[in-house]
Amino acid sequence: MRRRFYVGATGSEVVAANCHLMDQLVRLIHDFTTKRVYPLANPTTGERVAVTAVGGYGRGELAPYSDIDLLFLLPYKKTPHNEQVIEYMLYLLWDLGLKVGHATRSVNECLRLAKADMTIRTALLEARHICGDKEIFTTFRRRFAKAVVAGTETEFVEEKLAERDARHQRMGDSRYVLEPNIKEGKGGLRDLHTLFWIAKYLYRVDAVGEMVKLGVLSAKEADRFAKAENYLWTVRCHLHYVTGRAEDRLTLDLQEELGRLMGYTDHAGARGVERFMKHYFLYAKEVGDLTRIFCAALEDQQRRRPRLLPRFGLRKRVIEGFEVEGDRVTVTSDTAFAEDPVKLIRLFHVAQRHQLDIHPQVLRLITRNLKLIDDGLRNDPEANRLFMEILAAPDDSEFMLRRMNEAGVFGRFVPDFGRVVAQMQHDMYHAYTVDEHTIFALGTLHRIEQGLLKDEVPIASEVIHKAQSRQALYLALLIHDIAKGRGGDHSEIGAGIALKLGPRFGLTDEETETVSWLVRHHLVMSDTAFKRDVDDPQTVRDFVAIVQSPERLRLLLVLTVADIRAVGPSVWNAWKAALLSDLYYLAEDLMSGGLMAEGREERVAAAQESLRRELADWSAAAFEEHLARGHPSYWLSFDAKTHARQARLVRPAEEAGAPLTIDTRVDEHRAVTEVTIYTADF
Repeated sequence: MRRRFYVGATGSEVVAANCHLMDQLVRLIHDFTTKRVYPLANPTTGERVAVTAVGGYGRGELAPYSDIDLLFLLPYKKTPHNEQVIEYMLYLLWDLGLKVGHATRSVNECLRLAKADMTIRTALLEARHICGDKEIFTTFRRRFAKAVVAGTETEFVEEKLAERDARHQRMGDSRYVLEPNIKEGKGGLRDLHTLFWIAKYLYRVDAVGEMVKLGVLSAKEADRFAKAENYLWTVRCHLHYVTGRAEDRLTLDLQEELGRLMGYTDHAGARGVERFMKHYFLYAKEVGDLTRIFCAALEDQQRRRPRLLPRFGLRKRVIEGFEVEGDRVTVTSDTAFAEDPVKLIRLFHVAQRHQLDIHPQVLRLITRNLKLIDDGLRNDPEANRLFMEILAAPDDSEFMLRRMNEAGVFGRFVPDFGRVVAQMQHDMYHAYTVDEHTIFALGTLHRIEQGLLKDEVPIASEVIHKAQSRQALYLALLIHDIAKGRGGDHSEIGAGIALKLGPRFGLTDEETETVSWLVRHHLVMSDTAFKRDVDDPQTVRDFVAIVQSPERLRLLLVLTVADIRAVGPSVWNAWKAALLSDLYYLAEDLMSGGLMAEGREERVAAAQESLRRELADWSAAAFEEHLARGHPSYWLSFDAKTHARQARLVRPAEEAGAPLTIDTRVDEHRAVTEVTIYTADF
């Protein structure tokens, strides 16, 4: 199977073939055990056993290094003969080097445990007879449907969806993490399994194709389900074969190897590994789309069963041409978008303004009408006005922009943004795809504006309210990484895109120029603060020569903070905050004609005068002696308190003739340990 996989077999074919192979092996071992090792001419009812596959193996899918989960199903309690057969089979399977998970239970025990434990219930839901007594298994299936499943549909659906949400939270609550988990992560195989479990529980289906006949999925949607599942299985099989174990985490080092094995090569502007990860994330997004489609169909199918879907008993109301059911907005007819394509944007605008969720049935309808988002809609003034109001709304735009992105509307309405959807940057610095990073950054910008981060970013939280153009700031943050993956300098390319999008979204010429400038120079403040000495006057002069105005300085600071904080969960820290604050104040001081504009001698004299006030307890002779030790650049490199602390370190060292003096202190503001060394300079 491994050889067949590497010459073209798909992941779905491999896991099905592995399952078939294991079925034959288990049957052979069972027949050998019961006919040759422990034969019984006429076994009693209690001595019969059904060998059953459960879990993924029961579903008919077995990854190369996954466990083989077996259930030895008995009619009653164990007998000595059953114990001998089961023990012999298990030892032979283990001796073959197979990882076997197993349980031996009677039908009654299975039903009792399934009622009490949702995990066991889910595993038994996928139980499949392999060999042994078929009648026991048939009895179990019949009693399971009647005693466990019937009447508990609501409980199962709620439990599975809650379990999925908790799993997503553990895995980072994003499809676009740096090292995704193919099986358990958001948009992974387990999400597809959850949909299948729910369908199987509600509709008693055994294959995805059966959901088409029931109207739960269309033929096209079932095909998308199969393609997404096959791609994820292919990636997972590669992971297992490359690592030689049941590995499900797509780590950075493995991404390179898997991209090569799956035929991804470097293209202009994108490495092969980045193209591979982009396709992976697009399929993860596809799984999210299918989840919404399935939930919408589920609600539609269950309208006559209010205990499953209590929302349908709520009175409908109409807001701005849209119906509202409970707390979810929907359209009045399936032709609403075709009749007025602007509603594809207005829907999200209404939902945001009135703090409503969007009905999953409408999201399904949007997916089918994405072709309506063409140049006509993109150039429609009303559609662009609505989009800008969503983007720069006083309420948090992050949630609604993410909904627009997941529905496919965002990337179609702003095609340049669509090009970076699922665009991964293969490094340890960027934790998310470009589109997810951008949406996170916009959410961070809103929280800064609302004062929710004032303890962590006090300067940005203060200066954002002095900025002249909110729209320019929000649009610049949206565009700042929009040209990644195209080759060349993404800042320069993005600045050109800004000049086109600004007028389209209704910005003035001045605002558009500001957006373009911010995009072109969105890295200059972080590069200056983190890579150059901000205490060097020339560094600040060079920075101010680029920025030129206090307004741009304010906008650039806020954009830089939002950008860095959205890169990943641990990228922002107090050290970076302090460096950016220092650079901001020094640049603002120079722009306003502060000390940096004065001559070098005047600034040295001012620094020494400040030190004299700090060392008021020193004699004039001791102070003059200390001044003689410093050169001009020393006096311009530190603040007065640091100069005073160093003076109190130097004086006793000189008096004692110490060849080496070392002092340490924790600088809480910068989140660093400062080490000061005083020794001879040879």
